[in-house]
Amino acid sequence: MKNQTLPTIEQFRADFPQFDNRQLYPDSQVAFRLAFADRVLDENRLAEWFPYMACLVVAHYLTLYPRSARYAALGGVDSSGVVVNKSVDKVSMGYDTASTLNSDGGFWNRTTYGAEFFQTLMLFGAGGRQL
Repeated sequence: MKNQTLPTIEQFRADFPQFDNRQLYPDSQVAFRLAFADRVLDENRLAEWFPYMACLVVAHYLTLYPRSARYAALGGVDSSGVVVNKSVDKVSMGYDTASTLNSDGGFWNRTTYGAEFFQTLMLFGAGGRQL
């Protein structure tokens, strides 16, 4: 662990109780994503925001995890993105994501946690940093 304030699995689950289902979100996946956040984020840059930002990264990936697991079980990959338009018969529906998602957010726009992470990261002036 390179960052001293990296949350533990239990701290993550306490702060984000929607991920408390250990069958759907196993400890091994939470630990794996915490280790990822530990490697790509720097608490020296994010200061007291580091634990929250690390949790947002973990929550983003955990939100995508069940969907990816379903596709893998079927022998495929999850290639979906943000739905913009949907048509069934004579009914059509679209969403204006431009007002809520960052056009530079890419992959991070796939969940609300990722979008919040990306937007907050931009507030730190870390826009040139690749994750």
